Amino acid sequence: MSGEPTHCEGGEVSDAIFEERRLAEVYDPLEPDRPDLDPYIALVHALGARSVLDIGCGTGTFACLLAERGITVFGLDPAAASLEVARRKPSADQVRWILGDATSLPPLQVELVTMTGNVAQVFLTDEELTSVFQSAAAALRPGGHLVFEVRNPAAEGWKQWSRQHTHRHVQLPDVGAVETWMEVLETAQPLVTFRWTFVFGSDGTELVSDSTLRFWTRTEIVDALGRAGFVVRDIRDAPDRRGREFVYIAQLPDRSGGSA
Repeated sequence: MSGEPTHCEGGEVSDAIFEERRLAEVYDPLEPDRPDLDPYIALVHALGARSVLDIGCGTGTFACLLAERGITVFGLDPAAASLEVARRKPSADQVRWILGDATSLPPLQVELVTMTGNVAQVFLTDEELTSVFQSAAAALRPGGHLVFEVRNPAAEGWKQWSRQHTHRHVQLPDVGAVETWMEVLETAQPLVTFRWTFVFGSDGTELVSDSTLRFWTRTEIVDALGRAGFVVRDIRDAPDRRGREFVYIAQLPDRSGGSA
């Protein structure tokens, strides 16, 4: 449940930060700590889920953490370069990696679907968000859960997405010096478009990745979940980003019309 926009993995079309091989390779070294995943692991155990579909799995950190714990995991992402990184991680051979978007899923019957790292914000229209929720519902067993997070629009987190606040110059093993920063290109609420810039000191290569996110309201999300057949069970503060991000826990009713 990170506050950084770089964790928006997934989407119908991959941004360069996930699809460009050189950027995918440095994604994890630049973000080595993922405390935002700890609450998700706790929720997996609290819900008793033994099978999980991670939509927008990116470089597979969360999927591999679950696989290490003996959970059956499917990792879905549209970025081939990110999945190449994922497949080289410990426990990756225990994960079923799927290249594509949520509409291209094979038949599944998992107990939990997750979208970590603010994945829900890469869907920019009501139709797109409803569609991914419908795909999640189709992949779930009756009574299964969907868990994801979004940023709180009222916190206006994009105001910190500037070169002043995000500039870093780091030394990475086997890569060398990397300079990186981000800047907002356009704010047209509820959409925010921003750019990450990466400069590789070894050869001076400069790569950029542009992204657009939607800052969804609670009403919009609840309505989209309802259209996909979900019942909202809880909306809570992300424990590591209180007031800035919300975690949604939704459930698919069972076939008899009740809930599990």
